[in-house]
Amino acid sequence: MHALARRLLRHAEILTALGLVFVAGWAFVIWMTVDMSHPAVRLAMPLDAAWSVATAAAVVVMWAGMMVAMMLPSAAPMILTFDALERRNAPAGRATPRSLAFAGAYLLVWIGFSVLAAGTQWALQAGGMLTPMIVSRSEALTAGLLILAGLYQLTPLKQACLKYCRTPEGFLLAEWRDGTGGAFAMGLRHGLYCAGCCWALMLLLFAAGVMNPVWIAFLTVAVALEKWPQLPGWLTWVYSAALLAAGAAIAF
Repeated sequence: MHALARRLLRHAEILTALGLVFVAGWAFVIWMTVDMSHPAVRLAMPLDAAWSVATAAAVVVMWAGMMVAMMLPSAAPMILTFDALERRNAPAGRATPRSLAFAGAYLLVWIGFSVLAAGTQWALQAGGMLTPMIVSRSEALTAGLLILAGLYQLTPLKQACLKYCRTPEGFLLAEWRDGTGGAFAMGLRHGLYCAGCCWALMLLLFAAGVMNPVWIAFLTVAVALEKWPQLPGWLTWVYSAALLAAGAAIAF
């Protein structure tokens, strides 16, 4: 218990920052799902594909808030491992800014993913495949998303990206760069590996509802468990089997 307390104190600054961002992200998600009558929320939930610039911006912000809330927990082991290495080697007062640069770059990748997700949402709406609640109205789309995610779990690219996400020490030793700029570059690279690992799972938001808080929480936990270093690697195969079975059940 004392050892755990000492470890937490060593990471107090970065843990506080991550905790504030995490709480803000989930507060944003919950607000959007419980106050859908708010003009800003309605703007992010367009009824058709005739988007204005303001609508597109609101949709990107909606996705970005969700990605921050969903992906930060699974990145915590990597960020804390980076922070520990910086505190051991960096000059006094330099560790926290570098750790924040690493975490910020990681989240920046997911903000970029949010732009692509918003574009995907527009395309699906243009094709009449989403309801106004941003959930699939097509069994073919739902089954396709589940089967795509299940098959992607089995690919070498998924496994390679997941390996880097599950082994913080290995990633950091292989990719280490000095200084704040180096920390930012490593954060971007880790974010790209993470996006390569999880993009298909994130698209499942369209299957059960982008504004469904239970589904958002479920995917958050599923991603965190799959990437957690202490849990068995075969969990990804369990996910694959479950996704393929669900997709097949809907398709056939």
